Amino acid sequence: MAILYNEERKTITIQTANTTYQMRIAPHGFLQHTYYGKHVNGEDMSYLILNYDRACSGNPDEVYPSRNISFDTMPQEYPGYGVGDFRIRPIAVRNADGSRGADFRYVKHEITKGKYKLEGLPSSYDSKGDAETLTVTIKDHVSGLTIDLLYGIFPDEDVITRAVRIRNEGDSTAVLTRTLSMSLDIPYGKWDMIHFHGKHALERQTERESLGHLIKTVGSTRGTSSHQENPFVIIADHKADEDHGACYGMMLVYSGGFKMQAEVDQFDSLRLVMGLQDEQFGWKLEPGSVFTSPEVIMTFSDEGFTKLSHTYHWFIRHNINRGKYQFARRPILINNWEATYFDFTDEKLLAIADEAADLGIEMLVLDDGWFGDRNSDNAGLGDWYVNEDKIKCGLTSLVEQVNAKGLKFGIWIEPEMINEDSDLYRKHPGWALKMPGRRPNRTRNQLVLDMTRPEVVDYLYERVEDILGNNNIEYVKWDMNRSLSDVYSAALPTDRQGEVLHRYMLGVYDLMERITTNFPDVLVEGCSGGGARFDAGILCYSPQIWCSDDTDPIHRLNIQYGTSFGYPVSTMGAHVSASPNHQTGRSTSIHTRGVVAMSGTFGYELDPGKLSEEDKAEIREQIGIFKKYYDLIQNGLYYRLTEIKEDYFEAWQFASADKSEALLNVVVTNTQPNPTLINLKLKGLDPDAVYEMINETGKHGFESKYVSQAERVVKTTFTGETLMNAGYTLPWAFGDYPALQIYFRKIK
Repeated sequence: MAILYNEERKTITIQTANTTYQMRIAPHGFLQHTYYGKHVNGEDMSYLILNYDRACSGNPDEVYPSRNISFDTMPQEYPGYGVGDFRIRPIAVRNADGSRGADFRYVKHEITKGKYKLEGLPSSYDSKGDAETLTVTIKDHVSGLTIDLLYGIFPDEDVITRAVRIRNEGDSTAVLTRTLSMSLDIPYGKWDMIHFHGKHALERQTERESLGHLIKTVGSTRGTSSHQENPFVIIADHKADEDHGACYGMMLVYSGGFKMQAEVDQFDSLRLVMGLQDEQFGWKLEPGSVFTSPEVIMTFSDEGFTKLSHTYHWFIRHNINRGKYQFARRPILINNWEATYFDFTDEKLLAIADEAADLGIEMLVLDDGWFGDRNSDNAGLGDWYVNEDKIKCGLTSLVEQVNAKGLKFGIWIEPEMINEDSDLYRKHPGWALKMPGRRPNRTRNQLVLDMTRPEVVDYLYERVEDILGNNNIEYVKWDMNRSLSDVYSAALPTDRQGEVLHRYMLGVYDLMERITTNFPDVLVEGCSGGGARFDAGILCYSPQIWCSDDTDPIHRLNIQYGTSFGYPVSTMGAHVSASPNHQTGRSTSIHTRGVVAMSGTFGYELDPGKLSEEDKAEIREQIGIFKKYYDLIQNGLYYRLTEIKEDYFEAWQFASADKSEALLNVVVTNTQPNPTLINLKLKGLDPDAVYEMINETGKHGFESKYVSQAERVVKTTFTGETLMNAGYTLPWAFGDYPALQIYFRKIK
């Protein structure tokens, strides 16, 4: 059993393969947090808590006249509000009498087989049948607010998930003004925070900051998990690196606004909280009603970032992703967006399909512009009916003709949005989020549909059902191209407007649940102006997400590097696009673009009719390589071999779990004259095995022109020990952004 209760010591201990998490029921019902870290056996870790009289830190009434116990210094499992703990807190409440306070004490706990589920929210699931749930109930006995602290334990995966379910068992209505999913106190250590900031077309840039004596906040007030921050953070020991040191990961399974805070207090204790963004939040909790928070996925590693990343990669693939394409091979697609933008006809699309089929591409995706009066981004959103001025043969015939060429067919939708220049808006102007008496803020000349309304969700489902149900469409790119402003729903009363943002996400999840349940064979790719909703919530419905609208391969190195800390390669939508790049104007070889895009779901976003025969031959070779190493790339262990601060080259590697093969990838980002040679130490190999090296992609800018054949030592077999300890030295790099892929196969 992964959850152990010691009646004598009043400790509740969670054990996974390599970690231990413990809390203690102290006198007076105080629920103390005692430990989370590397595995320990059977100890009561409350010996770590030493109580002293700390001046100016007040004391609960029950301990009077003692002054040694204070909420302000005690490590707690889920702190209360307004009753003596002045640190950041996970909850805030406005009671019916106007007071703002809650003092939660232990009531009971329950251990059950299997993993809890959350009402209306995506969450992880028990894929092997060995998960357990711990439910710890705490209560504020004055107001009647009762909280079930939910813990999902995945023992082999070293994962603990957390969420809260709040019930109003009192007689009066309360308003929740902050409801975060978790709190974690770490009393000792010196810590850094790694977070993943960015902007549109440059998401998930890695930043590491020391946690000093102030409150650090990472979050989004945009109604989406956002381009600007990601709902995933790492708390790391000062000295932690890829292979050494303690680090904690926290990932929110949610696609709307979020907040994560870290505070180092007056005695150097660290408190972490994470959950829903509380700006514009106020949830009216009437007697008998329940509120459920999103889930946080937590893990701990004492072996650095690589081990932590591998834990998340495995868990997302096996316990977050669902459906047919959770493990099935996904088709190599071509998207028409950068080939045509809005300027296309069925003839143009079929010409692209002809070229794509000849190259070995497997799916054509029809992007924005196929519906309503959609010739620009100023009109048509909401009118999900085929534009037969463009697609004169009709959508059904177009799909059939594409299928006849041997290609699958996919389509783009943006169901959550509406243009004012649309039939839907003219019929239902109240279906858009708008504040009374104010002119709306527009992004991309579009407004946001009020997904809190069941009739809006029903309309969207009916339209998507009609499109998918009457055509052989096997892929949907689900886009969402703006943040949420003008947050007001005409369908909700004044005292419930603080619920709009969260109810919006519940409506989105309802729609996604219905579509993915009723069309289980359709591959859904999430998108939000690129990577604005790249989160574990979307990954519960969509096994892959468009990583960024920036397809420049040199920028993509940084974007995919940051993303890899929490999310597996199999979730990263990545395409080879045109050169010069449409976002930056940078020119790169199609080979380099392919090496970068292969470390993702892999596809193309260009007009193949404009390619040279040489580039077409390269694409055929790329497709063959990607298919050959698909399982290694998509399901292998991912290793970051360089840090993002490296301004000369970047390298990464895949290794199979059984150590039988590996694929090394290198891109030189700043070619140098008379350079320092690149030596790379591989990871994840069998030290006693012998590996054969195969350069799958030729030289492509890596030469040995200054070394004569007589002087050159040619070696193609190595022991794993040699490759991991001495490494492999690359030839001299020439040209603009040369890239290399080298395959290592165990031969004995």
